Amino acid sequence: MNQLPSIEVLESRHQFPGPFLFKVIGHAEGNFVARTVVTVRETLNLSEDPPCSLRQSAHGRHVSVSLEPDCENAQQVLDVYQAILRLDGLVMLL
Repeated sequence: MNQLPSIEVLESRHQFPGPFLFKVIGHAEGNFVARTVVTVRETLNLSEDPPCSLRQSAHGRHVSVSLEPDCENAQQVLDVYQAILRLDGLVMLL
């Protein structure tokens, strides 16, 4: 989680503008899912929540959140990564 991809790497692997998949794993308590969705929505200045799916761990302690908002460019992806990294309860960002 400490090293984010460069703009050049993102641009070489993804077509912008278009959907970008963010996968985030965090502690299931403390409204982690809602805070993650709001963080992405606010960072990208979206009028509604981005497409999102959830998966809980076998024992319910962790939750995986997959979000696929449309991103205009690689800088927006980096902005979202940086915002997510500040979330309390974050375990992993993929």
